[in-house]
Amino acid sequence: MLTLRICVLKTLSIDFRSFNECFRQGNPMIFEGKKILVTGGTGSMGKMFVQRVLSGEQGTPKKVIILSRDEAKQHDLRVSYMNRIVGMDEAVYRNFQNVLEFRIGDVRNYQDVCSAVKDADIVVNAAALKQVPTCEYFAYQGVMTNCLGAQNIVQAILEHGYNVETVVGISTDKAAKPVNVMGMTKAIQERIFTSANILNKKTRFVCVRYGNVLASRGSVIPLFHKQIKAGGPVTITVPEMTRFLLNLNEAVDTVFAAIKYAEAGETFIPIAPAATVENIAKALVGDRNIEIRITGIRPGEKMHEILISDEEMHHTVKRGDYYAIKSMLPELNDIDSKTFKKVFELEFSSKDSVLDYNDTVALLDKNKLLDVSNENAEELLR
Repeated sequence: MLTLRICVLKTLSIDFRSFNECFRQGNPMIFEGKKILVTGGTGSMGKMFVQRVLSGEQGTPKKVIILSRDEAKQHDLRVSYMNRIVGMDEAVYRNFQNVLEFRIGDVRNYQDVCSAVKDADIVVNAAALKQVPTCEYFAYQGVMTNCLGAQNIVQAILEHGYNVETVVGISTDKAAKPVNVMGMTKAIQERIFTSANILNKKTRFVCVRYGNVLASRGSVIPLFHKQIKAGGPVTITVPEMTRFLLNLNEAVDTVFAAIKYAEAGETFIPIAPAATVENIAKALVGDRNIEIRITGIRPGEKMHEILISDEEMHHTVKRGDYYAIKSMLPELNDIDSKTFKKVFELEFSSKDSVLDYNDTVALLDKNKLLDVSNENAEELLR
């Protein structure tokens, strides 16, 4: 159970403003002695999150449970820990041996979710269908994973009274003003978790929203790397298309910040730069004699992404190094409209914070992505 220090109770329900003030004052080791469930924990963000948790930087967890449906990825991850992958320190290896648990299951299956959630103090829902064209062609599959999966977590906690302290939903910039199925289902996921705070006062439901095109498995940078290795051409959709850039550690930092500081119903947003896909391609190609070929926009894609819409600006606040979108539900929103001052005048769009070519090169170099032969290059988050 979470120990609350000088926290206010209202008719057996937690005042989440006081709840979070306790966190801020104590600057806690948020995972010390906690049981943490990560759905989709074999994906890029999930793996990095688990590794950072196992490092003990935010306290030593009692248990870390990975719930996913891909036994091959679980096997590969288990073997990589057993073989002490490059850069793994002693704390990670020791905690892997003592606290990491793998479970085969699917967030779509209510029984699987109940079995995993019942023992958790903190739940991070990283399970998702996230490829835009895939969700366009198989829309119902996107609904099943991105929406029903979230609802299963909420329902399991509510119906069985599990003592879960915090649930974090991993969302995407495509959820702001969505035009594709992936974004629409992620927007609904955000609402499912946000509204869950009304019916379940003892669990805090929050979200994080990332920029999400450049990434790891199955997306742009590794695709460009493979195309360059093969001698080209490097294919881009539309040269002036822009995307937010965020590396995996920055993504995990945002999740950590949300667990520490987010109030019930809030969505945490990292402050991230953006770049054009043309500059990204040119930076990776460098001085090689490789063609960059324009293929046209894919089904469901936007020219520019949005992390905070102009509608959401009116209930967004600055929270340290992050923005926090407060819920539109009055029970979860304590903003005084008479005194509230917007943190910016325009929506937070990738077209308004674009790095030039040289800065794009510098960012990719900083993240060790310019070397196409480097198999261990740090990936950018999708």
